[in-house]
Amino acid sequence: MPTQTIQRPSTQTERLLEGRVLIVTGGSRGIGRAIVEELCRQGARVALTYSKQQNAADELAQKLSDAGHEAFAVQADAKDLKRAQHVVADTIERFGKLDGLINNAGILRDKALMMMDPSDWHDVLDTNLTGVFNTCRAAIVTFMKQKAGRIVNITSISGIVGAARQVNYAASKAGVIGLTKALAKEVAAYNITVNAVAPGYIDTDMTQSMT
Repeated sequence: MPTQTIQRPSTQTERLLEGRVLIVTGGSRGIGRAIVEELCRQGARVALTYSKQQNAADELAQKLSDAGHEAFAVQADAKDLKRAQHVVADTIERFGKLDGLINNAGILRDKALMMMDPSDWHDVLDTNLTGVFNTCRAAIVTFMKQKAGRIVNITSISGIVGAARQVNYAASKAGVIGLTKALAKEVAAYNITVNAVAPGYIDTDMTQSMT
């Protein structure tokens, strides 16, 4: 994908997220990268996680820093609750607080059901659904203590209407929608909002791998 220039902080009098601190999972490329860049343009300080794309994550964090923004990259396997807790703790240690979480990390293992190995099922569910549980679980303690927090989960239109050869992916994203609705009701009294966004097809590295 073409390299984009990171914009310097806006000179407008008010940036919508000035001083806010957010975590973006899967923030090194694709939708996650675009989210990180826009958050920074709006004045947020951002921790972006990656699983394997260390070079891309470090490059993005450096470009943002060079442009006057505050961001850092941290490795985290979405399937690992302890790593999720580490990311939350590291973010608070660096920036002094945590205001929001955007769960974007996800993978594809598209195959017809009759050709799908159990590992294809478990890898996708563990990353796309259990990963959201892990990061929400890690962040929610902080949000409840401070009685404020914002969670946005990136799901997919596939989780609503389904898609051939995506039994695992559609199930994981439908699960994220259910998790979002349930958690929103659970924590509303603590001034915590939980919402989901379901994009359609977007041209990213991940969707280019679809067969």
